[in-house]
Amino acid sequence: MSRFFAATCQYRRSRYGLGRVLFIVALLFNSIVVAQDSESEIETGSYKINAGDVLSLQVWNEPSLSSEQFSVRPDGFVSIPVIGEMRASKKTIVELQASIAKGLSRYLKDQPTVVVSVLASNGNLVYVLGKVGRPGAFPLNGPMDVTQALAFSGGLNSFAAENKIKVLRRDDSGQQRSIKFKYGQVKDGDKLETNILLESGDVVLVP
Repeated sequence: MSRFFAATCQYRRSRYGLGRVLFIVALLFNSIVVAQDSESEIETGSYKINAGDVLSLQVWNEPSLSSEQFSVRPDGFVSIPVIGEMRASKKTIVELQASIAKGLSRYLKDQPTVVVSVLASNGNLVYVLGKVGRPGAFPLNGPMDVTQALAFSGGLNSFAAENKIKVLRRDDSGQQRSIKFKYGQVKDGDKLETNILLESGDVVLVP
């Protein structure tokens, strides 16, 4: 305990010690909240499926059509027994279950009971690139805005142009657009409504 106390005191004496401690605590807290949000979304069926996710399929009144594990392909499609190819990306679990049940009902005598589960959300990522502490890909396991993504990436470095940040986003047709984000305004508590809520596949560019 004495060693811990001495180390803590020494750390806090540094110029930015307290700020770093608060940042780490905030980051850990945010990680816990995000993980809880993710579990809640998956449990309620509101989670939106992404390319790269690993799913399972249970058809209770026709077990031969069930699948213990299958992946969502890069094009967003999955292969379902009897039905064939079906788009899964951008659909919620509930929507995919309904689509599969509707497709199977054409071939089965009784209305099928379908349950889709997310085994791994591998495709749910956002990317932070440029002048940040740790650029890279980060899991989008729940609601995340730009400032939270920047925190995950270690924050802006001293050379970053904080008011020239851009969020690159593709629509369903594959077209990419650029959304401007002024971090300087948000960190000062102004124009908080401009703190963009990120979507899977978004790229945050920090020049």
